[in-house]
Amino acid sequence: MTLGQRIAQKRKELGLSQEGLGEQLKVSRQAIYKWESDASLPEIDKLITLSRIFSVSVGWLLGVEEAAPETVNPDQEKLVEDMLSRYQPAPQKSAWDKWSVRILFALCGIMLALLVGTNSKVEEMDRQYRNLLRSIESITSSVDSQISAATRRMEESLKQQADLTAEWSAELVSTDPAANTATFQIRAVPKVYTEGMTAVFMAYSDGKTVEAPVEPGTGHIFSGRVTCPLSDEISLSVIFLSNGTGETQQLETYYDLYTQSFPELTVSVVWRTGSNRNTLLPTDRNTAATVVGTDFEVWTPEPPAKLQVGLFCDQKLVTWYEPGVRYFDATGQEAPGWNLTEQVELEPEHTYCVAALYTDEYGRQRVYSGYYTIFDLGHDSASAAVQTPGWGDDPAGWEF
Repeated sequence: MTLGQRIAQKRKELGLSQEGLGEQLKVSRQAIYKWESDASLPEIDKLITLSRIFSVSVGWLLGVEEAAPETVNPDQEKLVEDMLSRYQPAPQKSAWDKWSVRILFALCGIMLALLVGTNSKVEEMDRQYRNLLRSIESITSSVDSQISAATRRMEESLKQQADLTAEWSAELVSTDPAANTATFQIRAVPKVYTEGMTAVFMAYSDGKTVEAPVEPGTGHIFSGRVTCPLSDEISLSVIFLSNGTGETQQLETYYDLYTQSFPELTVSVVWRTGSNRNTLLPTDRNTAATVVGTDFEVWTPEPPAKLQVGLFCDQKLVTWYEPGVRYFDATGQEAPGWNLTEQVELEPEHTYCVAALYTDEYGRQRVYSGYYTIFDLGHDSASAAVQTPGWGDDPAGWEF
């Protein structure tokens, strides 16, 4: 039985709702739900309070004692509190709040008053005082470090108590841009196996849940694959099913897989402004926009992928650039680029950027943007660094 199951059992025995127990512990109903579903663990002080409410020992809640006594001996309770307090981080206080430092200040004040007429002695006292402060700070830092290490060890121990698996692994097998899917190989060994136990591998991605039932193999090892929509956040879990009940453990979360399925591109642009700096002039071959890959390869608007470059104001299209050429002074060679063919009047208090809309051969789209604010345009011309203005790369947030 897990920690969460023990909490749920005792709460129901007392006839308490999750909300009612939360009120006694001064936590939300959601916190109680997460404890009982083993999605999170209560803090040490909440464990102690739970043991008092349920009239059981902390050891029973943690699963290190088999029997749950009806009452908790006050001496036993004091012993548990003393043991757990060693692993509970002390409140972070400034060194100025410690009694030792206050006493030190008082002693230094008295000694400085007595030695005010002797500069050399005052200087020596000041040096000793600074040395003492450094010693106190060093000791405080060492103690805090030891407490933090002990706390991490205890948290890891509590986590292992809640784990349902003895071991597990999750590996990305492949991504399929055409189908916009990702496939994972999962392996899980239950910590406690019961006869007839089965499992379900579950993937949550792009608001959808995909389940893949699996049967145990040699050594009670559950192994199989699950395929789900390709997105930038995919969460994998395992559900062990036994005797009509299921227990879930989250395994791994993958990030940015959808974004990584697109090429890495950089948009580079040079602005040409009029004398009032509020007018963008048509570009020539030396100021055309270019799109470059990670290997410095200049990209073109040729199929099967389609690449469009445009001028945007606050994510709204102002005008498309037209494909053209750009002359590279360093190499003396012409390369593909995009030209602004019309004059554009810039409006104050707005952010303008040149962005590339990439459409791959499967119809998937991504926006690559660089930005420049009109008050930073420079004089006759200014190079715009490629940065993201926080608008994101999802085409749904842009107006074309």
